[in-house]
Amino acid sequence: MARRRQLSPEEVELWRAVARTTRPMHGPDAPRPPEADSRPVPEPLHPAQPRLPPFTLGEKVRVPERRELAPTLPELLAQAPLQMDARTHGKMRRGKLAPEARIDLHGLTLAEAHPELIRFVLNAHSQGLRLVLVITGKGKRSEDLGPIPQRMGALRHQVPHWLRLPPLGPVVLQVSEAHLKHGGAGAYYVYLRRR
Repeated sequence: MARRRQLSPEEVELWRAVARTTRPMHGPDAPRPPEADSRPVPEPLHPAQPRLPPFTLGEKVRVPERRELAPTLPELLAQAPLQMDARTHGKMRRGKLAPEARIDLHGLTLAEAHPELIRFVLNAHSQGLRLVLVITGKGKRSEDLGPIPQRMGALRHQVPHWLRLPPLGPVVLQVSEAHLKHGGAGAYYVYLRRR
């Protein structure tokens, strides 16, 4: 069993000085300090705002407005800086360039699709291919009941991130959404660097 340490005389005196300044919290003989009544109440830094607008009886139900918390995937891909030749990029976006190889990731889980994508892109790069098509699908539309909007299509949103990370990042030059004749929003053009 641990032994208690004895307080030094300075510590005992300090404790007594602190104990003299205390007042009881409860009970009829708890004195109220006179200076507490005369002190001004400080203004709050951020005044409380009502979280919801007032609601009156008989009023129709208001549907809360939905907001996207982040830019959509096509917006993000369009905002990415152009790394390749602008003329070639224009042809690619209009569907004038035919992909030299394609992979279809439909029906695969994220865990299955990631190694397949890595294998496919690295093999295409080692063969000297420049434009490949990665088909992800648009994803299933499900009922979204929560307050936070859910993205549709896990593969569709994950593939562009995988293409920026190692080991694929160093070999990928540009990623953009495919033209309608090559899959539209459910596919990506991946333009690879030269060997």
